[in-house]
Amino acid sequence: MKKTTKKLSGEDAVLAKIASMPEPYRTMGERLHAVITASAPDLLPRLWYGMPAYAKEGKVICFFRGAVNERYMTLGFSENAKLDEGHLWPTSYALTELTETEEGRIAELVKKAVG
Repeated sequence: MKKTTKKLSGEDAVLAKIASMPEPYRTMGERLHAVITASAPDLLPRLWYGMPAYAKEGKVICFFRGAVNERYMTLGFSENAKLDEGHLWPTSYALTELTETEEGRIAELVKKAVG
């Protein structure tokens, strides 16, 4: 019997969700998972509204999604992320490709988000 993401929890559910994504989002999701978990090992992977997400003390800090009908993958940060800069700051990013440059920027954002 095949397990579904609804029956899985934590990192297993996140990895199953990433594995179900269409290319190129699957490969980008695998890299995002690696970058996020390496940048903030205290964040716990979980599904949040069906998306891979990463939480601290039960509160989601960041998440991503990529589906066949979407033009780009989205990396987002919740209101719990500590990214505040003045009166205006971005809370989501469109990703069409994930190079070392983007991975470095994402690592910085995740570290800042967890404060």
